[in-house]
Amino acid sequence: GLGFNIVGGTDQQYVPSDSSIYVSWIKKDGAAYRDGRLREGDKILAVNGKELKDLRHKDAVELFRNAGRDVSLRIQRRLQTQNGPVGHGGDAGESGGLPLAAILVPGLAVAAVALWILLRHRQRM
Repeated sequence: GLGFNIVGGTDQQYVPSDSSIYVSWIKKDGAAYRDGRLREGDKILAVNGKELKDLRHKDAVELFRNAGRDVSLRIQRRLQTQNGPVGHGGDAGESGGLPLAAILVPGLAVAAVALWILLRHRQRM
């Protein structure tokens, strides 16, 4: 395989109101890892010139499975500089990408639940 997993699609939106395909995980020592250009969180816009717009998740997976040995990806990456504005880059040269809230909000929710469980456990002791 290509050495990475994807999320998203019209039937499994990863980001609300966005049916794009995103890289969710890169296998250590896999093809994508060894190449070094793809990153978790990248939005994949096209595979071998075929746009990934309005695809169901399983159809996107099939595109990757049938991509062949030499694969060309057009991606969109959101870059954030330290103490500065958010910049955008990647092969596509388009703005957008994975909103920071898509990463922070679920993490804060998990922390809040963990704190609630800890406090309930202490009350019972």
